[in-house]
Amino acid sequence: MPTWLITGCSRGIGLELTRQLAANGVNTVFATCRNPASATALSELAKSHGNVHIVLLDVDDDATVQAAAETVSRLLSALGLQGNGIDYLSLADELDSVKADTMIAMFNTHVVGAYRLYHAFMHLIRLSERKAVINVSSPLGSLLVGALDNPALEFGAHFPSYCCAKAGLNMLTRKIAKGHPDFIIFAFGPGWVKTDMGGPDAPHDVEWAVERHINTVGKVSRSFPPPIALVPVA
Repeated sequence: MPTWLITGCSRGIGLELTRQLAANGVNTVFATCRNPASATALSELAKSHGNVHIVLLDVDDDATVQAAAETVSRLLSALGLQGNGIDYLSLADELDSVKADTMIAMFNTHVVGAYRLYHAFMHLIRLSERKAVINVSSPLGSLLVGALDNPALEFGAHFPSYCCAKAGLNMLTRKIAKGHPDFIIFAFGPGWVKTDMGGPDAPHDVEWAVERHINTVGKVSRSFPPPIALVPVA
């Protein structure tokens, strides 16, 4: 029975990912968020789907990550799939005016936060038959894509701390993959999606992005690994 741990499930991609996975009764979903009491949509989803379990988890906080790992560990003997979706974007982030605190906060969420999850839950994933870690990234974190003259990515110049943090997440993903050749580990970029963060002008609906995400995860194996980031850039 596939088991998923997903972060950031109170809204956006995390919520839709939980919704689509919960629709298949064979899945067990541990949907995490910073404040379950205010996650109204997620709570309603859990009420109507017995395979959804809401867990308090803040990737910026060691204590909540460890507590979440203990909670999941009590319920499962093995965690099948860990989906790490972290979306934190500082909009007031110009290259010449970005504050050091903003850069630090961004790295704490996207890079250190992802490592916290890896460190806390890896002992459970090791017990699973299909060991997988999927980090949600962005083409804005790609050094190669960032060097291309692509109008679709020009807005990324206004978010240097976000771009640098996603580049760090991509490298962390690569290092974890190198260290665990028997695992399925990759970074997946959903593209520019209509969410609270992406805004109404984004070209992709969240339902489409999540369906694509799930289909990709289902096709990936150790013998057929994807690129470090799978992203629609146009």
